[in-house]
Amino acid sequence: MVKAIVGANWGDEGKGKITDLLAENSEIVIRFQGGANAGHTIINEYGRFALHMLPSGIFYSHITNIIGNGVALDIQKLTAELRSLLEAGVPTPQLMVSERAQLLMPYHVLQDSYEEERLGGKAFGSTKSGIAPFYSDKYAKVGIQVCDLFDDARLRERLDRAIEVKNILFQDLYHKPPVDAGTLYQELLELREIIRPYVGDSVTYVHQALKEGKTILLEGQLGAMKDPELGIVPMTTSSHTLAGFGCVGAAIPPTAIQDVICVTKAYSSCVGAQTEPFVSELLGEPGDELRRRGGDKGEFGATTGRPRRVGWFDTVATRYGCMIQGATQVALTCLDVLGYLDEIPVCTAYEVDGQRTKDFPVPALLGRAKPVFTTLPGWKCDIRGITDYAALPANAKAYVDFLEQEIGVPITLVSTGPKRHEIAQRK
Repeated sequence: MVKAIVGANWGDEGKGKITDLLAENSEIVIRFQGGANAGHTIINEYGRFALHMLPSGIFYSHITNIIGNGVALDIQKLTAELRSLLEAGVPTPQLMVSERAQLLMPYHVLQDSYEEERLGGKAFGSTKSGIAPFYSDKYAKVGIQVCDLFDDARLRERLDRAIEVKNILFQDLYHKPPVDAGTLYQELLELREIIRPYVGDSVTYVHQALKEGKTILLEGQLGAMKDPELGIVPMTTSSHTLAGFGCVGAAIPPTAIQDVICVTKAYSSCVGAQTEPFVSELLGEPGDELRRRGGDKGEFGATTGRPRRVGWFDTVATRYGCMIQGATQVALTCLDVLGYLDEIPVCTAYEVDGQRTKDFPVPALLGRAKPVFTTLPGWKCDIRGITDYAALPANAKAYVDFLEQEIGVPITLVSTGPKRHEIAQRK
């Protein structure tokens, strides 16, 4: 059985916690897209971790964790992350890196930084992790696969071809120094020995696991609003954030995905450029207070540390996100954060050019959308750590009921805190 765990919104929904929780009763966890440009925060008996490259099943010794072919593999960040886990006392994990995954190179990071610098005030708010240049090279067919590391002649030929173009860009467009192919080639020969023990044929492995009926989790990065086709273009990431891409990025047949768990917060949050449309945004001191109270240590990016923009729950965006993800169920996180409020507004429609709609508009119209709110009563108490859904205050349950009705997908899990088992099952 294959379950996909993906985001309904802008990312930062708490997918890492849900993956970590469900991995307990699974056998394989696969990261299928993205790179080290976003982090999944997990709190368990070993401590608090922000995972950037590793799948969120890494804390279980019985799990085979796979970095799929759709991932932008940064070997140095991967090995640093592994080292930090071992230093924290986490048992040596079972990890496989797909031999078909492509390498995120130092020149991708340079190009990302140079381009944001060139754009100035019109920058996309990139994490400068090299993701856009990486995927550009991948689809321009000048990327370097993990398997290329083990063929010296092929590696050098592909590296020279890529750097020839990069150096023209760096020198003539960005007015920056060129990259030395020989130096980088030697660095790659060293990195291949570091990665060698983990490299494997994940495609054959996964298909054999499917034949054996094993339980597989697909772990997505970011959320539906960041998809480069169906998200808020151009303020998106550069890999497909939808469950459907798991079929490509993890080499899973489309017929194998049986369950899509969409994760969404009990309010909205967004990391990125201030120019990105964010309809339900909460500004001023009320926004600052929600940001301080949010998440497990406030609403700040796990990768960049940047303060996240926050807002009220947006049913228009979340309904759309669940729809394009193909959600079969929803996990609602951070419900405990809202316990300080007397009343809780929920964005239930948009007004665009004088017309009210519950359908999520195209990016060209989204910047003109204004929120229409419905206000619900708060519960004014601390619910953190409650695991019996029936024990939640009536107004908290009414809030969940209202959101479920608006988004049209069953909310089956309600998170009441950042730790692994601070979650209530909802029938």
